[in-house]
Amino acid sequence: VRGRWVVLYFYPKDDTPGCTVEACEFTAALPQFRGLDAEVFGCSADGAAAHTKFVAKYKLGIRLLTDADRSVMKTYGAFGTKLMYGKKVEGVIRSTVLIAPDGTVAHHWATVKAAGHAEQVRSKLAELQGQAPQSAAKAPKAGAARASVKKPAAKKAAVKKPVAKKAVATKAAAKPRGVKATVLGKK
Repeated sequence: VRGRWVVLYFYPKDDTPGCTVEACEFTAALPQFRGLDAEVFGCSADGAAAHTKFVAKYKLGIRLLTDADRSVMKTYGAFGTKLMYGKKVEGVIRSTVLIAPDGTVAHHWATVKAAGHAEQVRSKLAELQGQAPQSAAKAPKAGAARASVKKPAAKKAAVKKPVAKKAVATKAAAKPRGVKATVLGKK
């Protein structure tokens, strides 16, 4: 790929919610990346079998790389200590590297959020190439690729709650005659 722009994004695991959103958004934006003479690669520690299932399940157009020993991830700072649910853990850090045609790192996103990231990368690539920003009408929407991954939202029906009628109790109805009522040990 020397002589071309390369988008190399690192993600934790195939077929998980955030990773699926990111992969689908990069796939949806592939025509724009190709128009900017760029190749897009996703990289995780998952093996070829997991990648094959992931690509087939979501019809991904991007190429996925395996870094089982995490050496490439460590080189780019994509593996190390991160916060997960408030705890420090060792793992893959979702990040992206934009590599220029001469092989140098043109831009690095040390940590990213999956949704909308493909558009951030595309926009930065266009900027680095001296191109005017693409109008919002032509740019792929951040949620467009996500639509196929989200479960349909349940429609809320307008339901009128029945108004409960107040029960009117008389003292006579509350206890039978001649019986003393005891409530919590009191007479």
